[in-house]
Amino acid sequence: MSVPLAYAAIILIWSTTPLAVRWSTEGPGFAFAVLARMLIGMLVALLLLRLGRHTLPLHARARRAYAVGGLGLFGTMALTYWGARRVDSGLISVLFGLSPLVASLFAACWLGERSLTPARLAGMLLSLAGLAVVFMPGGVSGDGGRMAGVCALLGAVVASSASMVGMKRIGDDSPPLATTVGSIVVALPLFVLVWLATDGTLPGNVPLRTGGAIAYLGVFGSAIGFALYFYVIRHLEASRVALITLITPALALLLGHWLNGETVGPRLAAGSGLILAGLAVHQLRPGDTRARRHAD
Repeated sequence: MSVPLAYAAIILIWSTTPLAVRWSTEGPGFAFAVLARMLIGMLVALLLLRLGRHTLPLHARARRAYAVGGLGLFGTMALTYWGARRVDSGLISVLFGLSPLVASLFAACWLGERSLTPARLAGMLLSLAGLAVVFMPGGVSGDGGRMAGVCALLGAVVASSASMVGMKRIGDDSPPLATTVGSIVVALPLFVLVWLATDGTLPGNVPLRTGGAIAYLGVFGSAIGFALYFYVIRHLEASRVALITLITPALALLLGHWLNGETVGPRLAAGSGLILAGLAVHQLRPGDTRARRHAD
């Protein structure tokens, strides 16, 4: 698969994932929802790995990639599912739009990327201003439960960005599906422990929409989505991979409004606009502008 096609597929999957996460936790608890998703994802990834006649590499670099990917997967998914019960799906995607900022900080420290230029620092400040608008009195700070959900999601952003840059630093060249399987295998026991600690019972009745959302997330959000994600990570720098989150929030906000009746008020719209504007400034490269002018 070409990198642009994989990139576009990730955008489509990530735009629908926040709403699917919300729907998947409506009946059962969040721990069962994420555990079921991971089990389905691992089975589908194993099947695709077998059909592609790939093996699961177990050399030292691959094992390190599985460990970093699995721990990042657990931290990201556990915090996301816990916070998703308290936060609208559109806001989930907007908060994950901060990933390029966090990723650039990790990339500067761990990869030596020159990512902390004045323009990128200005973009970070602009996005932080947008986050402050969302947190203003009368926004999420007026609801303790929603505030806790937002904090959990910000923790998920940090975990996801750290894992992405960490895997980029390891530079494992295993097949993306193998990396997906290895990461889920590492994370799965941790999800089981969370499920046992929080509930530990199988739901007697799972609503159709909830079951469909779990299945969708297991197949596309996990097996296929993660494989495409790991594939793109290998071919693009970390900050450009995280740029996907500049596109998905607007789509996720619209889907949440149209399909779930979520309200996009002036405060959320203004804050989201500032965050996305900051991300645009953060990703702007003067060299690209000069190249476009020369082409014109």
